[in-house]
Parts: sequence; C-alpha cells; structure tokens
Amino acid sequence: MERVREEGTMRGKRLKILWNVLRHTKADQVLFSYLIFVFADAALIWLSEPQIDTYRDALWYCFAVISTVGFGEYVVTAMIPKILSILLSIYSLIAIAIITGVVVNYYTQVMELRNKETISAFLDQLERLPELSETELKELSDRVIRFREGKNERI
Repeated sequence: MERVREEGTMRGKRLKILWNVLRHTKADQVLFSYLIFVFADAALIWLSEPQIDTYRDALWYCFAVISTVGFGEYVVTAMIPKILSILLSIYSLIAIAIITGVVVNYYTQVMELRNKETISAFLDQLERLPELSETELKELSDRVIRFREGKNERI
C-alpha cells in the first residue's frame, strides 16, 4: 500500500515539474489553444456533418483523427468537415512537436547547467587543493575514481 502511495506521489511530482516547464516556456499557451481548437473543431464538424449526430461523437471522431488511428466508426463526407479534419491533423502534429521539443530542450538545458555547476565546484576544490583536509582529499580522490570508472556520471 505504501509503495502505491509513493508511486502516486512521484507521478504527481513529475506532472507538476512538467506543468512548470510548460508554463515557464509558454508552451502551455500552445497546449490550451490546441485544446480549444479541438473542441471548436468538434463543434463545427458536428454542425456540418450529417452522419455525426452528437457532439460526443464529433469529439470521438476528432480523437480518431488526432491519434491517426482512424477507427472508421465515423466518416465525414461533407467538404467542410474534411477540411477541418485536415487542419486538425496538421495542428496536432505541430502542437505535439512543439511541446515535445520544449520539454526535451528544457531538460537538456537543466542537465547542462547541473553539469557546469558540478564541474565548477570540482575546479574550485582543485584550486584549493593545498587547503583541503586529508578527509576532503580522500573524498575528492574517490569521486574522481568513481567518475573515471563510470559509476557516477557527475564529478
């Protein structure tokens, strides 16, 4: 039971970090505009396609278009829904690419900054080598050995 609670907490923390990244980079605006477009697109398809009877069915059709699964339950025949489906497909590809790129780029920058800080601290210790105690020298030596052996990716 405790393990399930910990996994839920970790998942919540990851989602919070992801949301903060999206907000910080303004990609949340892309996500919100995309969601608004999906719901508006579903409404327009529902209103203009005679074979789709409910808004819920129009949303389901939009999901099939977005996921490129194409369940085949609903097929649009009118020209406006066809154009809206094409626009939804293109917008989906763009929005997913932007959000994925932002998250990956942000993560890469954070890792580079962390590595620079670690290297900077290591160089600071090397500059103060004569001032370090025997224990600090031993710890520094152990870190370098672990780094060289690949047991620790950070120095």
